[in-house]
Amino acid sequence: MSQRITLADIAGQAGVSTATVSRVLNGKDNVADTTRRQVLVALDLLGYERPESLHQASRGLVGLIVPELSNPIFPLFAQEIEQLLASSGHTPLLCTQAPGGTSEDEYIEMLVERGVAGIIFVSGRHADTTGDVTRYHRLRERGVPIVLVNGNAPTVTAPGFATDDRTAARMAVEHLIGLGHRRIGLAMGAARMVPAQRKRSGYVQAMEAGLPGERLRIVETLYSYEAGTTAAHALLAQGCTAVVCSSDIIALGVIQGARSQGLTVPRDISVIGYDDTLLIPMTSPPLTTVRQPVARICRAAVSTLLDQIRGEKVAEVEMLFTPDLIVRGSTAVAPPA
Repeated sequence: MSQRITLADIAGQAGVSTATVSRVLNGKDNVADTTRRQVLVALDLLGYERPESLHQASRGLVGLIVPELSNPIFPLFAQEIEQLLASSGHTPLLCTQAPGGTSEDEYIEMLVERGVAGIIFVSGRHADTTGDVTRYHRLRERGVPIVLVNGNAPTVTAPGFATDDRTAARMAVEHLIGLGHRRIGLAMGAARMVPAQRKRSGYVQAMEAGLPGERLRIVETLYSYEAGTTAAHALLAQGCTAVVCSSDIIALGVIQGARSQGLTVPRDISVIGYDDTLLIPMTSPPLTTVRQPVARICRAAVSTLLDQIRGEKVAEVEMLFTPDLIVRGSTAVAPPA
C-alpha cells in the first residue's frame, strides 16, 4: 500500500477480525463475498490504495453525483446504482448537490483527487443545453471513465442513458386524447434542460397528430409541489381539462391546485405524472403516471462504466429507454364541454 496502515485499522473499519483482513489481502478463497467487500470498502474509506493483487477483483471507488435527494426519483437512481456497483466489488461514493452547497465541479475535483476509478453523473450539467460542458471533455481527456444519466446536451460526447422523454409525453397525450380530452396542458421543467425539451417535443407531436389546430398550453415550472400548484392555476385559467406533468411531484401539486379551485380529480380534470416512485400508487386518487425504467437504465450505465474501467472501448452515444404508461385513478373521460 502507498501509506502505512495496520490490520487492526482495517479490521476496525470493516467490523471483522484481523485474521479475516489478512486472508482478504492475501487473496485467499475462504472468505465470504460479502465479508470480502466489507474489507475492500474499508480500504477505500480509509483512503488507502488496494494491494495490486486485489485490483482485478475491484478498482476501488466510483463517484456518483446526483441532485438533491428531495425528489424521490433521485434516491431511486442512487440506490440502484449503488447496489450494482457494490455487487461488482466497487465502492460508490455518493455526492449530493443542493442549492448553495458543493457544486458539481467541486465534487469532480474532489473525486479526481481521490483517484476514483470512474464517475456516474445523474441529471447533472450535462443535460443543460446552455451550460459549459467542457468539464466532461476534460475528464475524458484525463482518462477518467464517465457515464451520464438523464439527458445529454448536443455538445456532450460521452456514453449517456435516459428515458425516452418524447415517447413518454406522446404516450400521456395519446391516452388523454383517447379519453376525449382536447384542452390538454403540459407542466414542464426548465426549457434549457434536455428532458424538458424532449417532453415538449413529444407533447407537440402528439397534439398536432391527434388534435390538429388545437392550441398548445405549456407552462414552464420548477420540480416541486408548490410549483405544481402554481402551474395548475395557470393551466386551468387556459381551460385545460387535462394536464401532463414532467414529474410526479409536479402532478401532486397540480391536483392540489385543482382542488383549491373546487375541482375534483379525475371528474373535472385529469392529471398524469412522470417517474412512478414508491409511494405514488398510494396517492389519492392513485396517480396515472409514466414509469421510468430506472433499473434498466442503471444496469446499462453501470455496465458501460465498468467496461471503460476494464479498458474496453465503448460507444460515445446516448441510449434511450422506452417508458411505460401506468394507468390509475387520476385520469378519466373528459367532462362535458
